[in-house]
Amino acid sequence: MRMLMKVSIPVAEGNAAILSGSLGSTIASILADLKPEAVYFAEENGARTAYIFFELGKESHIPSVAEPWFLAFNAKVELHPAMTLEDLKNSSRAMESAAKKYGRAGRPAGA
Repeated sequence: MRMLMKVSIPVAEGNAAILSGSLGSTIASILADLKPEAVYFAEENGARTAYIFFELGKESHIPSVAEPWFLAFNAKVELHPAMTLEDLKNSSRAMESAAKKYGRAGRPAGA
């Protein structure tokens, strides 16, 4: 299953890794093991944050993708299933079925 993993590195740990010269090499090592489809880096809530898209073979692999970040950087890690546009198109029948069964036609959102 394609996943989005958001990794937020606390400022103190990130600064320490930069000062020791290990930030880039540690991130590169973790990503080499993960073999992601795409990785983007940004700031979120004042922390260095990575958005990593990758294939998760089995749920039992979650520790192997999250623990390196916890151990190396005391990072906060979030995992979310992610879809491509094609995946979304393929889900239209299921969404229509749910709308028919559970939809609240004519009601404003939150009512």
